Amino acid sequence: MHRRHLFQIAAAAPMLTVPRLSSAQGSRALKYVPYTDVAVLDPIWSTAYVTRDHAAMVYDTLFALDEKLTPQHQMLEGHSVSDDGLRWTLVLRPGLFFHDGEPVLARDCVASVTRWARRDSFGQALMAVTEELSAPDDRTIQFRLKKPFGLLPYALARNGAPYPAIMPERLAKTDAFTQLTEITGSGPFRFKADERVAGVRTVYTRFEKYNPRQGGTPSGTAGPKIVHFDRVEWLVQPDPGTAVNALIAGEVDMFYNPPTDLLPLLKRSSELRVYQNDPLGNIAIMRVNHLHPPFNNQGVRRAVLSAIHQEDFMLAMMGDDRALWRDGIGLFPPGTPMASEAGLEILRSPKKPEEAKRALEAAGYKGERALVMISTDSPKLQAIGEVAADLMRRIGMNVDQQTMDWGTVVQRRAKKEPVDQGGWSAFFTTFGGQDMLDPAGFLALRGSGERAWFGWPTNQKLESLRTQWLESNDLAQQRAICSEIQVEAMADVPYMPLGQVFYASAAKKELTDILRGFSIFWNMKRA
Repeated sequence: MHRRHLFQIAAAAPMLTVPRLSSAQGSRALKYVPYTDVAVLDPIWSTAYVTRDHAAMVYDTLFALDEKLTPQHQMLEGHSVSDDGLRWTLVLRPGLFFHDGEPVLARDCVASVTRWARRDSFGQALMAVTEELSAPDDRTIQFRLKKPFGLLPYALARNGAPYPAIMPERLAKTDAFTQLTEITGSGPFRFKADERVAGVRTVYTRFEKYNPRQGGTPSGTAGPKIVHFDRVEWLVQPDPGTAVNALIAGEVDMFYNPPTDLLPLLKRSSELRVYQNDPLGNIAIMRVNHLHPPFNNQGVRRAVLSAIHQEDFMLAMMGDDRALWRDGIGLFPPGTPMASEAGLEILRSPKKPEEAKRALEAAGYKGERALVMISTDSPKLQAIGEVAADLMRRIGMNVDQQTMDWGTVVQRRAKKEPVDQGGWSAFFTTFGGQDMLDPAGFLALRGSGERAWFGWPTNQKLESLRTQWLESNDLAQQRAICSEIQVEAMADVPYMPLGQVFYASAAKKELTDILRGFSIFWNMKRA
């Protein structure tokens, strides 16, 4: 094997009842209100972003993405690739420890990557071309591939969910479809299981033996992870008004995604700042069920898509502040490498309900019931669900609008039975832009039938194009493939994009050096 390179890759509600901190304690502790509780603590067992945020606190990764979406070494000292591209050798940095005091060894990484890859779409693609993943010694991880796969660092650096977390081998050997009961990582924070109160509080403390990268600049999740707080508390508050009042009163330090209508109140406080931290935003979608009528009919899907006016959904979801949303959105976040205008005419053409009605009739729609699941514990998802249900009625569909909490949506969307046997026709969610950058790990874009994400579309052309993208190392070719993918998706409609939103966060002005991206708690400090 020839060492081609060994290098560092180029980063009016009641107050929240929390104990007040003295100023000395306050400088070393941080109180944060997330958008929901961390219901799942296993870093690979859920696609919930709050689980990803939790995982980034507790676990480290072999590679990490900087703000420019470039993979950088994180737990690695460097790596090399053989001239034929079939052998990748990754070398761990010295001095890495798990929270139980044991050193991080290569075999821990092999077991962790193997477990993650069973649940992650990009990981599955990587392992499909891997002949052998091994640990020749304590600091060396080796991939022996069946064919070149230049996206290996990018796959292992992803900030999506499931999160490619490194954990002790004894835990990583747990079946990927069985949740972990012990949360032990090697990241900058320890998870305090003894202080966890489900639905109320999650606590993290600084890991004293954490060994940050030397040199470089923190960027995204890459670079040195320097912790300036001894303790971080995530305090769940179902009532957003209470959380806003607690922030204004100084009882908490940060609040992720406050209601849009309360942002003016937060902006009026001289002690707070409201900001958008994630430039990739989130893309709202309507996911439809391809197994049963009415949306097993491509013509019906196309008719509904043709009637969608994304601006209506964005106004209902985020209000009239155009800084908080963008319409005219296709598959990939605008401004990112794979985004294009290809195939978007159907979304950007003038909306004429009578034409959509005629398209439904031409598709053979016979009045089949469309059961639309709308989440009531997310005002933003409820808003777009109600707009969609009204739109479908106006173009002549038989809509059964059922409201339920998000937990019930999650349970019911797994049902493959017809509507009259407890099934469903459509539901609404958002995907972070991080998970929609390309077709590799894009769950809603898979066309693998009953093995696909909820909704189960079958589209061999999408699957073939995804494979071509994964096998390409040429950016121009990858972009061309993604243009084809978008054209095909707009024709077959695996889901319906409803617009891009930029969630706001609010924090005390005394907090400085907050990294861009999702909720990241290293590098941040009190002025």
